[in-house]
Amino acid sequence: MLKMIEAILAKRIVTENISFTGHNRMRGQLQCSNSCDCCGKCAEICPVQAITMINGKPEVDYKKCIFCGRCVEACMQGALQHGNKEVLGSILTETQVQIGEMITAKLGRSLHVRHLDAGSCNACDFEMGALSNPIYDLHRFGIAFVASPRHADMLMVTGVVTRNLEQALRMTYEAMPEPKLVMACGACACGGATYGSTYAICGSAADIVPVDITVPGCPPRPSAMIAALCAAADILNERL
Repeated sequence: MLKMIEAILAKRIVTENISFTGHNRMRGQLQCSNSCDCCGKCAEICPVQAITMINGKPEVDYKKCIFCGRCVEACMQGALQHGNKEVLGSILTETQVQIGEMITAKLGRSLHVRHLDAGSCNACDFEMGALSNPIYDLHRFGIAFVASPRHADMLMVTGVVTRNLEQALRMTYEAMPEPKLVMACGACACGGATYGSTYAICGSAADIVPVDITVPGCPPRPSAMIAALCAAADILNERL
């Protein structure tokens, strides 16, 4: 701990500004150019059926997308490419996309979050653990994780909902005081299609409880989680 404090003071560890743009090699929002010949191979090869052809052009359901890149590899024309931008459509409204204003604005109140793993592979949970480190420093926004749902403003769900944890999800949601929010974090919780349809899986978080905010990705970046949490704080302030 002392070494970490020394590193922070020596500016060897610097808290990052929240950004919706990742590394150049990041698989972010898909972009389709005019060279698309509408062959539909991208939709055929998608392992989670996240792509549908609408008016001859691919449309991506980012709640299901795991950003595996198979659609890009299958595109013979090279028309489909990953950008390095986060997918924001299902997270933020147009006014909230002004990330500088949203992050630097002083929150009207704190946001207490209860996390529930409904059946994840733990990739989202590992990224979530990074939120509290000195690089991302979630507490600077007045947001903290709590142990009890009775103390929580928002329920953060990771993983596809398994039958063994369906009741736990329902009971956790019911135990939370009003007003309350639910955030589905990652492709499993958002779309529920990652593992297909089996006897052991109930589906996405929205199939069990009402979901207010979704954070696409497999797993999402910590920056995307923080942006969604700040947006949730804004939504909660509006409801109060």
